[in-house]
Amino acid sequence: MEDSVSKFPFDFWAQLAKDDPSAFEEARRLMIESLIEASPPSKQGRLRGLQWRIEQVRRRAATPLGACVKLSNLMWEQVTGDDGLIEHLSDLTEGRSKLKSHKLAAVIPLHPKG
Repeated sequence: MEDSVSKFPFDFWAQLAKDDPSAFEEARRLMIESLIEASPPSKQGRLRGLQWRIEQVRRRAATPLGACVKLSNLMWEQVTGDDGLIEHLSDLTEGRSKLKSHKLAAVIPLHPKG
């Protein structure tokens, strides 16, 4: 079974970016939108928010390489940072849950019975 990376037409996209950057950007935008639309509706809002954040990093970066470095750092932060993937996986493997660590408050009835 061929994976999606080997199916990606890298040479086509690289040539398009070189020959016609504005056409590349439009095709990139349409491809991203089609992937979001193909996702479950419950995930689309989160994906749009993430894509917005990516676009802001790209827009503010001085160079494409600068944007790449900043985005790479953001991804690593999601893996290794506080409340990141490693912390969540550790919680699962050690049988902990953030919900279990919170103490529940006592409920005091406003109108006592009897």
